[in-house]
Amino acid sequence: MRIIENNDYFVVASKNADVNFHSEDEAGFVVQVSQHLGIPLYPVHRLDRMTSGLVILAKSSSVASLFGDMFSNREVEKYYLAISIRKPKKKQGWVKGDMGKARRGDYKFLPTNDNPAITQFISTALRTHERLFLIRPHTGKTHQIRVALKSLGSPIAGDSRYANSDDAKTESRGYLHAYALRFGLHGVNYCFSLAPDVGERFRSDEFIESIGIWSKPWEFFGN
Repeated sequence: MRIIENNDYFVVASKNADVNFHSEDEAGFVVQVSQHLGIPLYPVHRLDRMTSGLVILAKSSSVASLFGDMFSNREVEKYYLAISIRKPKKKQGWVKGDMGKARRGDYKFLPTNDNPAITQFISTALRTHERLFLIRPHTGKTHQIRVALKSLGSPIAGDSRYANSDDAKTESRGYLHAYALRFGLHGVNYCFSLAPDVGERFRSDEFIESIGIWSKPWEFFGN
């Protein structure tokens, strides 16, 4: 856990991979940050257990409500990094479609488009058999990015739920990271970014060079 921002209204903290967001058998991420700062905090979005990276936690229920409206109105920009060891069907573009529950807690795309999950992405080659994705989800559906990349034929490396089981077993973590956030609150514009540093694939020279180019990810996506 690392505190990135701590002001009168909210905290931005970095969640480690393989940490539960909410408490289950042990204290989850929200409780850990609350205990670390000694104040109650209110989650306004969440990350899957396997996902590392930036999370906003409000300091009051009123600010949490404001963020809830901002997320609903798509006024909070989120950017993720993911690595796959499978070649995608396309190197950039959009994945859109309704999502529904599948077996064993999985999610899948449905043959409808009534309330779609919307994911925008670009990608670049890293080392042999590695593809790095910069992703902007325009909606916030459960497992949205993980299912979107699987639909492209490029499940996230180390994703024990959606990747090939043999591939997942060889990885030290799931390679999905909440990289950057951008939004405005009370007349102030905020932007935060934090590169991942845990996981061998997230430390290669090729990866470091690529995220140097993508240091301002919002410049690579049209609204």
